[in-house]
Amino acid sequence: MDPQVFAEQHWSRRPLLSSAAELGADFSDLLTLADVDELLSTRGLRTPFLRIAKDGAVVDTKRFTTSGGAGAEVADQVSSDSVLRLFSEGSTVVLQGLHRLWPPLVEFADQLAADLGHPTQVNAYVTPPSSRGFSPHYDVHDVFVLQVAGEKHWTIHEPVLTDPLRSQPWGERAEEVAAAAEREPVIDTVLRPGDALYLPRGYLHSATALGEISAHLTIGVHPVTRWGAVESALDLVRTLAVDDPTLRRSLPLGVDLTGPDTTADDVAAVLAGLHAALDRVDPAEVADRLRSRTWAQVRPEPVSPLAQSTAAAALTADTVLRLRPRLRVQLRDVVGDRVTLVAGRRHHDLPAETRPALAELLAAGELKVGDLPGLAADEQLVLARRLVVESVAVVPDASAGGPVHHGGDEHAAGV
Repeated sequence: MDPQVFAEQHWSRRPLLSSAAELGADFSDLLTLADVDELLSTRGLRTPFLRIAKDGAVVDTKRFTTSGGAGAEVADQVSSDSVLRLFSEGSTVVLQGLHRLWPPLVEFADQLAADLGHPTQVNAYVTPPSSRGFSPHYDVHDVFVLQVAGEKHWTIHEPVLTDPLRSQPWGERAEEVAAAAEREPVIDTVLRPGDALYLPRGYLHSATALGEISAHLTIGVHPVTRWGAVESALDLVRTLAVDDPTLRRSLPLGVDLTGPDTTADDVAAVLAGLHAALDRVDPAEVADRLRSRTWAQVRPEPVSPLAQSTAAAALTADTVLRLRPRLRVQLRDVVGDRVTLVAGRRHHDLPAETRPALAELLAAGELKVGDLPGLAADEQLVLARRLVVESVAVVPDASAGGPVHHGGDEHAAGV
């Protein structure tokens, strides 16, 4: 499907079912059953990266974790033999946070977040034959379900709450969810390897494995919402309101809080003060806070600390700098003699004279150190070294263990 069609007709609106035949490929490059076995047996997996459920209930972690043994005495490492026993008894294995754990999914989730503009996460659900892991429920984030192995029967029902927030989990509406799950489903289908299903947050769903082990990936998309902007605006209102002396005033001595009439005047004054503070909120600052909250949840491409440290110490004018892939950056206007570079969740305070060089690197994406404009040779090296050490830029194909040549004046340009 054309991305624009998906955006207009399905995103945050209604589910979409896509078959392997339509998609033209499976998901074996992301995860296989053999990969699941590797994660469970030889990777030293710990909770909360693993969760186990049976008949809709979560299994106590003590039933499948133990000490790692000599030299690795961590009490919550996964016990592969315990997982085997529980899985054989019909329990579902849930591998959580694979976007931080399994290299193909690290790359996939980070790139998807960059494409969508919304943070992502990845879990894997592995279910034994003819078993159901969780009762009907809804998620507070959108999901893409990618069937990896086996077959799973899915039933999807209309929401009981449209666009639920994180503060509105399905457990608070368990009876309403159970009743809605008895109605006619909007989708009743069997997913096979290579099939995909998109569900906006709030849609009820449950799944049952059929005649063999079934595994699917759930790609969770945490949408940036208007409510996120509300929270950012309220944070600013709180900051502004604290400067109002009338709002800091104590209530009368001996105040009786049992009746609303006794505090009516004080409440009216508070609401008036909050209205005044809200009128002073700068929409641009709300947007900036929303950006900051969102960027803090999204990871750029990981860096190799040893290789990049070695490269940073050996920079020359011919060294190529590359803006760190998938790093969200914003270069602000000069204030006084300083300029701020926002990179992900961090703010970098730099000399104003570095702004042309930073702007050129951000525009080009890749630049030789000697081509950074507006700076002397020693200043170019100092800026480049800081950008690499601060993980704003990387040196492509850098490797650890090579000879280190120090160069440049660390105090040039005041960087």
